[in-house]
Amino acid sequence: MARSKSSSRWLKEHFDDEFVRRSQLEGYRSRAVYKLKEIDEKDKLIKPGMTIIDLGAAPGGWSQYAAEILKGKGRVIALDLLLIEPEIEGVEFIQGDFREDEVLAELINLLNSDKADLVFSDMAPNMSGVKTVDVARAMYLAELTLELSKETLKPGGAMLVKLFQGEGFDVYLKSLREQFNKVKMRKPKASRSRSKEIYALASGFKVV
Repeated sequence: MARSKSSSRWLKEHFDDEFVRRSQLEGYRSRAVYKLKEIDEKDKLIKPGMTIIDLGAAPGGWSQYAAEILKGKGRVIALDLLLIEPEIEGVEFIQGDFREDEVLAELINLLNSDKADLVFSDMAPNMSGVKTVDVARAMYLAELTLELSKETLKPGGAMLVKLFQGEGFDVYLKSLREQFNKVKMRKPKASRSRSKEIYALASGFKVV
């Protein structure tokens, strides 16, 4: 089957991409790792000894990077509907939908009465091409991330979440500012310029 012009253009852009090439050379599972890496280097987000939850983790680039920084001192717990293969050294994996009670219970059990220092999510919905639908789906994932963070974060903990600018964005930021002491916005270089994605880094979790 002949490729469409748009898919051929995407493939060319993908394989010409600086971050795709770097991820292949440096042994990372996806180009997305450089988004987290830039934010971490700027904000000193990940520190040895932390317990970190990675939502929507597959194919595992963010978990892989976090485990490298922890150097065996701390925990990374990754969740996704998709299996992460091969396994990542230093990463505990739960396969399933964290909206389901049994998956959430497995996470809480794995934490073993501990709480997380950091929750992060690079989740994005399957894009339909209809902006209003895609933004609404993305906002729903961000809301789920916030709800899980409220259940699992330590006082003073942090959350990093991917957002898409559009309807509901300002309301979501308001809810973050109510729940955390500080909220910063980050647009890493590895985020393609045409993408509406942006990352909210919320720190200083308040237990209400």
